[in-house]
Amino acid sequence: MFSKLANAVFEQSIADYHKYDSVDQPIANPYPKDQFEHLLYMKNWIDTVQWHYEDIIRDPQIDPVAALVLKRKIDASNQERTDVVEYIDSYFLQKYAHVSPNSDAKINSESPAWAFDRLSILALKIFHMREEAERADASAEHRAKCQEKLNVLLEQRTDLSTAIDDLLSDIEQGKKFMKVYKQMKMYNDDDLNPVLYQAKK
Repeated sequence: MFSKLANAVFEQSIADYHKYDSVDQPIANPYPKDQFEHLLYMKNWIDTVQWHYEDIIRDPQIDPVAALVLKRKIDASNQERTDVVEYIDSYFLQKYAHVSPNSDAKINSESPAWAFDRLSILALKIFHMREEAERADASAEHRAKCQEKLNVLLEQRTDLSTAIDDLLSDIEQGKKFMKVYKQMKMYNDDDLNPVLYQAKK
């Protein structure tokens, strides 16, 4: 089951990050580059670092210059995230290249990789909500509210995991087919962002 594998790798990545809990620590991907787990670990590591970037930039006392530098890092992280999603979809395109879709096969609203993207973010929500539900210096009311939210997130992970496995099974059986569109982000492109290409004139 791909979702079970993904959830395990995501949890490993989050745990590895929080050993040092620093956005500046380099990734130490434990999986060989030719393994699917390598992509999953990389995907979640990017998400985890960006999660903490987003925390830092919301500091009301942050220096404006530091905030701008951090905004640039978040932009770069978003591009990396999109790139890895496309690598994951390429993996599944290759894996199911031999499958001939049924004549009545349908396309899904999102590709498998974007569903894994949501599962990765969900793993981070679960980790941090659990921290809040167990935070010793928080009030009992705070912990109880966070536990309620954590229960919902855990149920959501079960549902999303099932949906992902069902989608991949449907693709393998020809009931659904993959069609991947590149994201074509414009704001990072010197030729497509008006601010950037006008600055070159």
